[in-house]
Amino acid sequence: MQTIRLLAETCLALAMILAVVGCGNKNGGAEQASTESANDPGEGQSPSTAPADAENPRKAKTGNRLHPLVVIETSLGNIKVRLDAENAMLTVDNFLQYVDNYEYAGTIFHQVNKGYAVLGGAFAKDMSPKPSRIPIRNEARNGRKNRRGTIAMARREDDIDSVTRQFFFNLADNADLDYKDDTPKGYGYTVFGEVVEGMDVLEKIGNVAVHDVPAPDGSPFQAVPVEPVVINSIRRVER
Repeated sequence: MQTIRLLAETCLALAMILAVVGCGNKNGGAEQASTESANDPGEGQSPSTAPADAENPRKAKTGNRLHPLVVIETSLGNIKVRLDAENAMLTVDNFLQYVDNYEYAGTIFHQVNKGYAVLGGAFAKDMSPKPSRIPIRNEARNGRKNRRGTIAMARREDDIDSVTRQFFFNLADNADLDYKDDTPKGYGYTVFGEVVEGMDVLEKIGNVAVHDVPAPDGSPFQAVPVEPVVINSIRRVER
């Protein structure tokens, strides 16, 4: 079974470690769930530090509240995503908190598994981890499947409810990532939306050259794009 490895989202006081979805890295590391408070005023980038001309992110709330649209502006083009709060309310709300506070700006797609999935939203260009809020409940039992073009949340393989800020796009129909049972291994990964425009951009990201990058613990970050694929911003848009 093909697998993807999720890189760690660490607390600032701890060193970065590696994590997996479905299999371990060379040293068997696991993604560390952040224990930082969601109310920490120093966490992430606050609206006051956002670009002065940035669009008011809450303006788009006047649109479809159950299926809001966001645009992910990357260095390789834009991807428009329709979120699904009808079936993944907690996950969408958590994701939009990061979006509305401009906390995805300047992060990268840090792992690319060609023909499988691309992961992003957790690291800066220098591979330093971004701070996370407290984890939320996994909603993988919502009936949505990890099909090509869907967006889902990463988590620790050994902890069902360890979703924070890291997300991934499925480049294929990945049934191995769907909910199967209530064990940590079988619980799956929450799908909370799908691409409605820019699938060509996503495929472009999925085909970039990758290499391994040394990590502090000695085991490499695998499948990191040679040329960083930067998330310049994620913002809400109206229909």
